[in-house]
Amino acid sequence: MRELAHARGTYPKPATEGRSRNMQANCRKDTKPEVTLRKELHRLGYRYRKDLPLVVGDGLRVRPDIVFPRRKVAVFVDGCFWHVCPEHGRMPTSNEWYWTPKLRRNMERDQLVTTALAAEGWDVVRIWEHVALPEAVAAVTNRFD
Repeated sequence: MRELAHARGTYPKPATEGRSRNMQANCRKDTKPEVTLRKELHRLGYRYRKDLPLVVGDGLRVRPDIVFPRRKVAVFVDGCFWHVCPEHGRMPTSNEWYWTPKLRRNMERDQLVTTALAAEGWDVVRIWEHVALPEAVAAVTNRFD
């Protein structure tokens, strides 16, 4: 399947096999910063759902990393590369034709999801993966005061 995409030019061929393994190892959920934040919230007595599917707006499907359904708080732990962090994110220098539009779509989707959830009364918390744990915990728990 991937070879066909390489041949058609719709998906870039990896520079090395090691780079390919590295990119395939990236997870959609249960990333280290997300798991660390969840463990600390749980230790502090906060109970939540993880990766809970929500349907908002006109059928937009959303899966926040951490969800407090009763309080309508949705938490996203965004990776600096994948969501183009203003502090650490950078555009790749190889295969820009593929990565630039992909990362732009990620940013647009993040904005769409945040807007749609907020329109339905959800409090949306977006935390960059590089944020220190105490600051990340405070960003979430401040919503409950």
